[in-house]
Amino acid sequence: MGKKNIIYVFIFFFLIFIFLYLKFLKKEKTVETQNQNSDEIIYNSNIIENVNYSSKDARGNEYIINASKGEIDLKQTEIIYLTNVRATIKLIDSNDIEITSSYGKYNSDNFDTIFSKNVVINYLENKITGEYLDFSMQRNTMIISKKVIYKNLKNILKADVIEINIKNKDTKIFMHNNNEKVNIKSK
Repeated sequence: MGKKNIIYVFIFFFLIFIFLYLKFLKKEKTVETQNQNSDEIIYNSNIIENVNYSSKDARGNEYIINASKGEIDLKQTEIIYLTNVRATIKLIDSNDIEITSSYGKYNSDNFDTIFSKNVVINYLENKITGEYLDFSMQRNTMIISKKVIYKNLKNILKADVIEINIKNKDTKIFMHNNNEKVNIKSK
């Protein structure tokens, strides 16, 4: 065999080797990418059934929250999105407050919770309904907004926002538009 033929055979085997190497490397990367995607899919499904959280603040007030389902936010792991929410606030020197809503957003670091859609708050003979409730143990506030209706044994009140200080029970009731007035009807 001549020198030329040996070079051609060497080049031919070298090209086959490179082709097989690249093909194998591509398959390995594809499998690796699929595994990463599989892990991502599994990791994205952080759903918890029958969620129950309970906490107490420094003053001894207790906050209990239950939901039929919770989903952990992967970017902010302290945030949990809740479905079919029921909460009980047990205040020192006061009666319990019961809250229900269709959805919630709970922060496990500071216990702040946003309740949304079909929000109902029951306290003694008082019932407040709305579409949005921002509850904060740190700020000692409950801010109820969107289609707010407050009912007790004597009155029915309609407003845009009711803000309640949980600690001292101070309450602010107002409309977003200064030209509109809070609507109060006696029963």
